[in-house]
Amino acid sequence: MRVAIAGAGLAGLSCAKYLTDAGHTPIVLESRDVLGGLVAAWQDNDGDWYETGLHVFFGAYPNMLQLFKELGIEDRLQWKEHTMIFNQPEKPGTYSRFDFPNLPAPLNGIVAILRNNDMLTWSEKIELAKGLVPAMLRGQKYVEATDQYTFSEWLKQQGVSDEVQQDIFIAASKSLNFINPDEISAVVLLTALSRFLQQKDGSKMAFLDGSPTERLCQPLVDYISERGGEVHVNAPLKEILLNADGSVKGYLMRGLNGAEDFVITADAYVSAMSVDVVKVLLPEIWKQNEYFQLLEGLEGVPVVNLQLWFDRKLTDIDQLLFSRSPLLSVYADMSNTCRGYADPDRSMLELVLAPAKDWIKKSDEEILQATLAELENLFPAHFGGDNPAKLLKYHVVKTPRSVYTAIPGRQNYRPTQQTPINNFYLSGSYTMQPYLGSMEGAVLSGKLTAQAINAAHQSANSHSLQMQNIQPATNAATA
Repeated sequence: MRVAIAGAGLAGLSCAKYLTDAGHTPIVLESRDVLGGLVAAWQDNDGDWYETGLHVFFGAYPNMLQLFKELGIEDRLQWKEHTMIFNQPEKPGTYSRFDFPNLPAPLNGIVAILRNNDMLTWSEKIELAKGLVPAMLRGQKYVEATDQYTFSEWLKQQGVSDEVQQDIFIAASKSLNFINPDEISAVVLLTALSRFLQQKDGSKMAFLDGSPTERLCQPLVDYISERGGEVHVNAPLKEILLNADGSVKGYLMRGLNGAEDFVITADAYVSAMSVDVVKVLLPEIWKQNEYFQLLEGLEGVPVVNLQLWFDRKLTDIDQLLFSRSPLLSVYADMSNTCRGYADPDRSMLELVLAPAKDWIKKSDEEILQATLAELENLFPAHFGGDNPAKLLKYHVVKTPRSVYTAIPGRQNYRPTQQTPINNFYLSGSYTMQPYLGSMEGAVLSGKLTAQAINAAHQSANSHSLQMQNIQPATNAATA
């Protein structure tokens, strides 16, 4: 079975990978000249990589970890010490840690919280336990029902103070969906906390040993190609062509550099593009369908990612850091955390600016200057005095529409991978799956899409076989 897939992000590539495993032939079509979608990366003139975002892998990502195993690249994940490290803005240049001991879950998480005396008082620890523990015990059905509240509203209902929210959950909220707790749906934080606290290594983090494009996406392309599939970049989808019955007739592709447009046909078609792009390309007749109308309730969140190279080491910490800054979300010194970016003498900081809605249209220079001002608080020893750290170069990558904005009520708008169109499917972390807008969600959505296509194919073959086995009725009068 030939399947055309528009989009070579993690969802599209994962879908193609699992289709090849089922014996099908995927043709992946990427509009840009780079693989990866929301995990894309580029090399500059110096050969240094800069990325769309700061990508961290968690122990609670079973589908992603299985994918690494199936590709034979598990050694590319660099697992870090099981800890969560927060900056302390009230004490510039200092950190507060939640160290998880080698104990079963959720005991290791409880001990990590109890041991921390920098960010939480004992009364705040009791507040936190009273709020979170019952939610973890009530199960996923309860967690899913909290989509009607922002996380701030839910915390208030549990009697958790604003101080606890300020200390921990602003940083956690911005790292998960790039928005604040008074905007994000409670289901996002509670789903993450449930998986992190109920699995021993759920919150343990790993960094890839190089750029996602080179170290993860390319192995996927190689796997697909070796099994008869195809992956093409610089192949933008222009229009979805329809048959008279409303099913897909083909993908009209835009010809580049003066070339004529051309049509790609297949037995089934997948959109693995972002929800914002899908909405633009939907045929007008489909927009009358309730299934596709629901997509109007989903919109990507703006994200700004920065990478800054300095003339010296600013930190030796080999881990993700939660900034607790009004401007910044999370950051890491990639010269420590990533083998492919290692440098013993200089730091390369990668930082996520969030929320970014007020910054996405600002100039790179404005964003840089605001970030450098924040770094004076994060690294005061290196930015004061007579010999401050020198910025060697930087890259700013803006994504106006990233993962879907997970505000309350969005669960009701998330579509299944199988659409009402019998030969058209959706894939992407915005589609319905339990891991929300994340790399894990993208990989799982691709796998679910491939399963849906394969199931439909097997059902059609079974029906065809049954029809072939039906014998014509015998006419008794002529017998």
